[in-house]
Amino acid sequence: MDMTDIKLKDLRYLVAVADERHFGRAAQRCFVSQPTLSAQLKKLEDYLGVQLIERQPRRVLLTAAGDEIVARARRILESSDEVVALARAHRDPLAGPLRVALLPTIGPYLLPHIAPAVRRGLPRLKLLLYELKTAQILERLRAGELDVGVLALPVELDALVARELYQEPFLLALPQRHRLAHRSSVRLEELREEPLLLLEEGHCLRDQALELCGRAGVHTEQDFRATSLETLRQMVASGAGITLLPQLACQGAYGAARGIAMRPLARPAPVRRVGAVWRATSPRVAAITALCELIAKRVR
Repeated sequence: MDMTDIKLKDLRYLVAVADERHFGRAAQRCFVSQPTLSAQLKKLEDYLGVQLIERQPRRVLLTAAGDEIVARARRILESSDEVVALARAHRDPLAGPLRVALLPTIGPYLLPHIAPAVRRGLPRLKLLLYELKTAQILERLRAGELDVGVLALPVELDALVARELYQEPFLLALPQRHRLAHRSSVRLEELREEPLLLLEEGHCLRDQALELCGRAGVHTEQDFRATSLETLRQMVASGAGITLLPQLACQGAYGAARGIAMRPLARPAPVRRVGAVWRATSPRVAAITALCELIAKRVR
């Protein structure tokens, strides 16, 4: 059996079925018809002499062999993609698409600061932007589906490399008529009796706020979980409680939100470290480094 007889497109079909658990959706993702995808996978099974997919009326499962082969197929596809990307990078390292994922608590507030500079300084680079949580960013980086992630540090690297881009302090968001709204700064200990509003589970900003406020004895509002910083902002404006927001989320139009007073926390003010993470073997290091330099220069 010769590996050259296995086509990369068949491995892509197999990985798509593993991800989607549905032949129709996998076919759409691969831009082929469902009969074509199904027939090619049956040929792959016949060639390998082992069943990879358990076909049931309402769902698709992988066999034990299918699970193991999909894991290796992902690595093969990642390597093949890197061959193409490496060749492109050698032709023009600062050109072409760069897949960038940002946290929902970073992207909307960082991008307005850097987008004009990227267009001026890296005009041939095409940023493909995604908004994902930390666990998703790390998973997709390792799977070769992203080139770089912008998130809060530290994270578990494990074959990834990280670079800090900037630090931003947390600010306290209070209802406009709150008893502390007139203060020039506020100590966390003064918030012990205040209901603290937080993001839902899975957001690292929630974990950071819990750690900071937990040390100061501040209690959280257990019956409320926001899906975004903008939801938090609206709830604070309504008088439902207080929250902590990163500095970039308090600038420009966001800083002028009605019904809210933004106050710094007393020194030493808590900060979050924002950094870039990418695979150590990535062929796009030159483009990633250029983007990192630009972000670090623009956000200080």
